Amino acid sequence: MPRYALKIEYDGAPFAGWQAQKDQPSVQEAIEQALSRLEPGPHRIAAAGRTDAGVHGLGQVAHCDLQQSWTGFRLSEALNHHLKPAPVAIVAAAEVDGDWHARFSAVERRYLYRIALRRAPMTLTAGHVWQVRHDLDADAMAKGAARLIGHHDFTTFRSVMCQSASPVKTLDVAEVHRVDTVHGPEIHLIFRARSFLHNQVRSFVGTLERVGAGKWSADDVSAALDARDRAACGPVAPPQGLYLTGVGYPADPFA
Repeated sequence: MPRYALKIEYDGAPFAGWQAQKDQPSVQEAIEQALSRLEPGPHRIAAAGRTDAGVHGLGQVAHCDLQQSWTGFRLSEALNHHLKPAPVAIVAAAEVDGDWHARFSAVERRYLYRIALRRAPMTLTAGHVWQVRHDLDADAMAKGAARLIGHHDFTTFRSVMCQSASPVKTLDVAEVHRVDTVHGPEIHLIFRARSFLHNQVRSFVGTLERVGAGKWSADDVSAALDARDRAACGPVAPPQGLYLTGVGYPADPFA
C-alpha cells in the first residue's frame, strides 16, 4: 500500500480547525472526503500539526495511504478536482517510504503571523490578518521576541487545554518585521521550532503586541516567561492572522 505526502494550502476561515470533528467542518474531513472519491474508504490522514479554527495553512503537510499507485501530479490534480469548492488545495504530492510520517518525521514547523496597522476596515484581507488600529514599534517587538528564543519552560505561553507532555520547548527563530503592502503597513512575526505548544504562537503575538504598543517592555516579556504562569501571559492574539507556512524534514519529500 503506497504512502503519499501532501503539501496543503487552505483558508481556515470556514473551518472549525484542521482536525475532523463531529458536526463541524474541518480541513481534514474535506481532504478525506476527496480521497474517498478516488478510492473506497474510510480514509484517515495524519498531519504535521493541528491548526485551530480560523488559522490558515500555506505549507501544511499530511500523509495518506492508498491502494493504487499514483504519480504526484495525477494525485494532486485528482484531489483538487474533488475538493472544489472548498478553499483547500493540494499544492504538491509525492510518494514516500511506508514508515514516513507527516508528524513524527518532521524536524521543524514554521509560522507567520500578520498584523495589519490600519484604521479603515479591512476588505480584501478581512479574515486573514489581525487588524490593529494603532501603530506598533516593530523594533521594540523584535527585542521582546529575542527574549523568547532558546530552550525554555513555556508554561506562560501554553493554553490550559494543551495536551503536550511537557511545556519545555526550544524556539529557534522569533523575528519581527515591518512590511509595506498595498493594503497598508503590516507587522510580520516569524517563528520556527521543532514543535509548538497549543496556542503558543498566538500567545507570543498577543504579548509582543503589548510591547509594540508601549504597554510592556522586553524585560516584561522575560518576566512573563520566567513566571511559568499562564496568568502572566499577555492577551492571546486572534486566530485569523496566523499561518502555518511550512514543515521541515531531513529530506524534502517534494524536492
